[in-house]
Order: sequence, then structure tokens, then C-alpha cells
Amino acid sequence: MKIETFLVILLVSSIFLILGCSDKPDQPVVIKSYPVKNLDGFLTQEGVEVDRDVSSDGNGSIKIVAPESTTVRLYEAGDIDIENVRLAYQAKIRAENVIGQAFLEMWCVFEGKGEFFSRGLRTLVTSDTDWKDTETMFYLKAGENPDNIKLNLVINGSGTVWIDDIKLVKHPLRRDEQL
Repeated sequence: MKIETFLVILLVSSIFLILGCSDKPDQPVVIKSYPVKNLDGFLTQEGVEVDRDVSSDGNGSIKIVAPESTTVRLYEAGDIDIENVRLAYQAKIRAENVIGQAFLEMWCVFEGKGEFFSRGLRTLVTSDTDWKDTETMFYLKAGENPDNIKLNLVINGSGTVWIDDIKLVKHPLRRDEQL
């Protein structure tokens, strides 16, 4: 009877050990979300407006009419305690009559080291585009913790752009991304 109990305990322990050491990636975590209901906290106030009729989620969006190239400063996330992650700035963007392109831009500010940016050129919008999921990534190694994160929308050219469902999401670094 003692050997059977020992074998059961050994089997259960082995299963827990295998499950604990499995290579399942952690899930992404939304660390900041900016619901678009009004312009509170929005940094650029000129040339932007809340559009209640055009929205990806039915709650309104921010509409920017750009007669020429511009960078719209959206939000500053401040000091978020993160490092050793893949940081994603995500939003839904819609375009109308855009001559040029519009994309997300994220700046990570490190005290004493400067500001570094990432641009979402892989998911840019142009011309007439219905709501599109867009993002830009910033890879933060262990020990790299930004003092501030700035979120922008860049319009290179002219046209009308809407932005909605703005968020910062952290993803664990995959083994091949860790340095």
C-alpha cells in the first residue's frame, strides 16, 4: 500500500512539475486604456473634435481634419513600472480622403538617456480606409523602464482621420526577443 501511495504522489508531482515548466506564453495585459468620450486628457486640442456619429465601438471617436502634415499629441501615460516586455500602442484608425498616410507613433522617455520612438508603419492607413486595427511596438529589455510614454497620431499629408479604442498593452518577450 505504501508503494502505491508513493507512486501516486510521484505521478501527481511530476504532472505539476511538467505543467509548471511548460512553455506557455503569458497573455497580453492592457495596462492603460483611453476611452474616447471627450477631449479630457487629450494633449492636442486644436483641430480635433469628438465625433459621436463615427465610432468603432459606438461611444464616439476623435476626428482630425488635417489640411497638411501634422503630429497629433494624444496622451502621455507617465511613469508606468514596466520592463522586459514588448509594449504595444494600439488603436483603431479610419481614414477618408487621406493623401499620404496616417500611423501611430510612440515615444519612450528615459531620464538621462533621451527619447526613443517607434512608428506603426506596418499598419498605416491611407486614402479611404474603414476601421483598421493599428499598432506600434517598443521592446523594453530588463532594466529599461521608461519615465514617460507619449502617444501620437502622425498624418503625413492631408485628409480626415478618426482614432478610437486607444490602449497600451504589454506582452511578455518571447525567448528570441530577449537580449
